[in-house]
Amino acid sequence: MEDRQDVTPEQKGGEAETTIAAPFAGLLEESLSSKSFQRGGIVEGVIVSKAPGEILIDIGAKADAVVSSRELETMSERDLAQLETGGHVYGYILRPEDENGHVVLSLRRAELERDWQEAEKLYAAGEIIKRQVVGFNKGGLIVRLGRIRGFVPSSQITGVSPQSSQQAEGATTPEPSPLAPFVGKTLSLKVVEVDRKRNRLILSEREAAKEERRLRKEKLLEELKEGADYPGKVSSLCDFGVFVDLGGADGLIHLSELSWKRVTDPAEVVRVGDEINVRVLKVDRERGRIALSLKRLQPEPWSLVDENYYVGQLVQGTITKLTDFGAFARLNDNIEGLIHISELSEQRLKHPRDVVKEGDTLTLRVIRIDSARRRLSLSLRRAREDYDDLDWQGDYSEGPRS
Repeated sequence: MEDRQDVTPEQKGGEAETTIAAPFAGLLEESLSSKSFQRGGIVEGVIVSKAPGEILIDIGAKADAVVSSRELETMSERDLAQLETGGHVYGYILRPEDENGHVVLSLRRAELERDWQEAEKLYAAGEIIKRQVVGFNKGGLIVRLGRIRGFVPSSQITGVSPQSSQQAEGATTPEPSPLAPFVGKTLSLKVVEVDRKRNRLILSEREAAKEERRLRKEKLLEELKEGADYPGKVSSLCDFGVFVDLGGADGLIHLSELSWKRVTDPAEVVRVGDEINVRVLKVDRERGRIALSLKRLQPEPWSLVDENYYVGQLVQGTITKLTDFGAFARLNDNIEGLIHISELSEQRLKHPRDVVKEGDTLTLRVIRIDSARRRLSLSLRRAREDYDDLDWQGDYSEGPRS
């Protein structure tokens, strides 16, 4: 005889409650896990059905969402053909629920909303974008950011002044607008204003150019090496030197670093637009400054003095400075020598000005060379004598160098 366990009424009631509660628990869980949809929200879904006048989209709701019938009526055949079953789309919620329990979506509004969100992100991040110019008007250029019509004012276009574009529009005789050549070109742009309410999106090429140059400068400052040579282009001249564009940043060649000879005007050496090689002397990354030299790419004149000159040699020199004890003369390669007052004339002089003046170009004779101390002694009076008959020849026994 089998053993039977007695089951109490209370136990039977508990089992029944568990059986009945299970479906309700599932419904409750489904209800809690269902998504909440609000007007203006953006949802992602998959097209599950496509028929004339109706497109159903699975967005994770209890019922499939539908595309607005008004929007379907205005869609072109091309746009409709791109909506294929199984394709992923984004929708803008027009109505959280219609009379049939469906969420009503607008695909176009979703694309437009996403474009505005993208514009706001670009503005906040200060990013540079590339866009093609699709048109222009009297005020500037027109570009597209998705479905948004962006505007680049003339004042924000490099190389174009607002006055020139306005004059072209207001001319009595038809003249081509300075903005016309931009159509079809791709520009680097930066979003500078986003106003959804006014449907206003303003972009700037000038700001993008500034940002690109700043980034190039930062990169260049990191890459430049002191003592190395780089190609550059003369961008401007000033009283104290020359600015050279190194391809992202301007460096300065001080007046004293332009040439081994004395320079008073940078235009004596270079012109704006000249392409030259320069040597980097110093890079100040904190202050963003670059010191350059042009003269140091050439041999320092004093290093060649022993090769280019010898005692007794006749040379051409220009008087550069007068002092009580003599006159300084600069030779053709910027070597400067001293003509002692006793070497200016056979007669005794009170001051060099009695014989020469600044700017005079004279024939002089080399009488002493001290390259180690960078000293060169010259004589005016001995240049006028016959070298072979000089009784002081033995004092300067060095002959011409081969």
